[in-house]
Amino acid sequence: MSVLSLQSVSLAFPADRTSGQTRLVLDSVTLHLASDEFIAVIGRSGSGKTSLLNLAAGFLKPTSGRVSVDGADITGPAVDRAVVFQDDALYPWLNARDNVAFPLKLRGVAKGERRFRADELLAKVGLESAGTKNIWELSGGMRQRVGIARALASEPRFLLLDEPLGALDALTRTRLQQFLLKVWSESKTGALLITHSIEEAMLLATRVVVLAPNPGRIIADIPASFGKQLLNGKSLQDIKISPEYRRLHDGLTGLIHADSEEEAA
Repeated sequence: MSVLSLQSVSLAFPADRTSGQTRLVLDSVTLHLASDEFIAVIGRSGSGKTSLLNLAAGFLKPTSGRVSVDGADITGPAVDRAVVFQDDALYPWLNARDNVAFPLKLRGVAKGERRFRADELLAKVGLESAGTKNIWELSGGMRQRVGIARALASEPRFLLLDEPLGALDALTRTRLQQFLLKVWSESKTGALLITHSIEEAMLLATRVVVLAPNPGRIIADIPASFGKQLLNGKSLQDIKISPEYRRLHDGLTGLIHADSEEEAA
């Protein structure tokens, strides 16, 4: 089993261009993600959620501490960690199949093989007949599914998700939450999700991590089981009316709002 680790990680950015001072964005964050886990990170704006994901992806280097996969330091982006952004970030000059196949092309996979594997991945995300469609012909939800298929094409050990459903309408978002959960379960890939939605975090994650802001720091790391209940056939409606769901929702809401009230005091 692979493990993605952030160990006592802090991150500082320049406060401005002239003073030479720095602003602490993340403070002594320790987080371990195993390849069979789905961790959702929530918190108010300014808590460093996206910065944490960028460290895990290798887009940023920590000011102090260590980021590693299976004990090897992360020095930059690599195929073992695939990123899905809120903006689908697809190539508009390529059709859906060629977008999915692009990581395979970079690895030198033969054209016939990469087309076959791209079609397999499109089928996996429910877009069997969309391979030849132009990107502008696809809905927002379909584009995000193509983006997830492209991320899976490199067979990553970890899937890093930066609010991938945040720009979608409520109905599409609910449908794709369950789709994302199924993809995670079938791919056996560890997932790190950044989200502003407490409900989304609860329904998808095996662990919900709460960040407090200024600077970003972990104030809670709570196990959750609702995603596995969905995968086992329990209805979304039954989950949402359960006392267990209500308690966790209220608890997470209280954690985030209590931090806000504390800062205002």
